[in-house]
Amino acid sequence: MTDTAVASRTPLTLLGTGAMGTALARVWLAAGHEVTVWNRTAARAEALAAEGARVAASAAEAVTANRLVIACLLDDTSVGEALDGISLAGRDLVNLTTGTPAEGRARAVWSEARGARFLDAGIMAVPPMIGAPGSGGYVFYSGSAELFEEHRDTLAVPAGTRYVGADPGFAALHDVALLSAMSGMFAGIAHAFALIRPEDIAPKDFAPLLVDWLTAMAPAAHQSAERLQSGDYTRGVVSNLAMQVAGNATLLRTAEEQQVSPELLTPYTELMERRLAQGHGDEDETGVVELLDTRRS
Repeated sequence: MTDTAVASRTPLTLLGTGAMGTALARVWLAAGHEVTVWNRTAARAEALAAEGARVAASAAEAVTANRLVIACLLDDTSVGEALDGISLAGRDLVNLTTGTPAEGRARAVWSEARGARFLDAGIMAVPPMIGAPGSGGYVFYSGSAELFEEHRDTLAVPAGTRYVGADPGFAALHDVALLSAMSGMFAGIAHAFALIRPEDIAPKDFAPLLVDWLTAMAPAAHQSAERLQSGDYTRGVVSNLAMQVAGNATLLRTAEEQQVSPELLTPYTELMERRLAQGHGDEDETGVVELLDTRRS
């Protein structure tokens, strides 16, 4: 890397040097950025000092050091506590701290009232994926489009970037929606392994079948999206809700036979039964979204 290339790198401040913050800092440092770091427990920033980071003695000192300030802390409360009483006038605050959509929107108002432009973010990666080409890791951003465009190249150094809108809550909303789907998938995986556990079936032999099946079923999300967009939950349905509710009885009986708790299945099967009872047997499962939307209840 030439001296000119290094000089063109945007200097930045990083608040928080936990596992994710440290991974981010290392990638920016390796790319030639000047990085000032601060952590509430100062000792956790010492390793980065050895790699070229400047360690600030206080959050105020860290914020003063650079226009671009990136927070990667425990939670939204930690962000407020770290920046309490510190002038943010003229600063660009990018919040990589995991939070809710409402927290992102409130933090945007809070930041702008203090003279800062604001971006909220949702990191779709774990620390080993940061700075690893081909890992698939990326970060959702929402809020100031101007800020995002200005710092796009810097933000893209540790992971891919996906700007999802001016609403500051959208990054967290995308993040949590995907994580919620992942949580449901993990619940299904846990139940599947529990079913085979008492038998002479090696989990390592079963796992490829499970992965292939889930991969084959994943495109159903596109069909659900089309039905939600159109409002017609009956279009192109192959296995309707009435058939699936009837089939659920077999899933629950098998769990009983295998002495496996059905507690991961029953919340969803009960939703399907409620939707069927409302007279929607010719739909697919997409209609359960209506039951989950408390604004409609």
